[in-house]
Amino acid sequence: FSGADLADGSCAHPTIPGRVSPLLPANHVTMTKGTGLVHTAPAHGMEDYSVASHHQLPTDCLVDESGYFTEAAGPELKNKNVLEEGNEAVIKMLQAAGSLLKEEKYVHSYPYDWRTKKPMIIRASKQWFVNTADVKATAQDVLKKVKVIPTSAVNRMLEMLDRRTFWCISRQRCWGVP
Repeated sequence: FSGADLADGSCAHPTIPGRVSPLLPANHVTMTKGTGLVHTAPAHGMEDYSVASHHQLPTDCLVDESGYFTEAAGPELKNKNVLEEGNEAVIKMLQAAGSLLKEEKYVHSYPYDWRTKKPMIIRASKQWFVNTADVKATAQDVLKKVKVIPTSAVNRMLEMLDRRTFWCISRQRCWGVP
């Protein structure tokens, strides 16, 4: 059968008893990019978040700022590092539930921090946003008061600020935004 036959169905969550997970179609899941049927973690990636938003699903984040499972992940995972002992714990839970069909090592692309060269966990966090026109105008005004050497760089920077369409003022990383 095709994946379309499963659309709008549901399945039992493999590690959380009583939890039902919907089967939803997503444009980013294709036969050339994977199996065509994957798990969705709305709090851990833009594509998954978009699918969840479209279907009004919650974006529960079961991972804290340090990369450890939270209490909401359940007692077997709580306080385990996601990329270390957390992986092994999930595999054991799947085995115990009879839900693991196959286990194998698989090398896939994964985001790495450009500074520390360590893997990163993408996770949703609370944000606040401001009027981008106000931010742009303030940034340009402040830049005009800065002594820039060489002075010719000021115009290039002002032009760059003028072209900028998206703004994120964030301290989500301990060292700030590059």
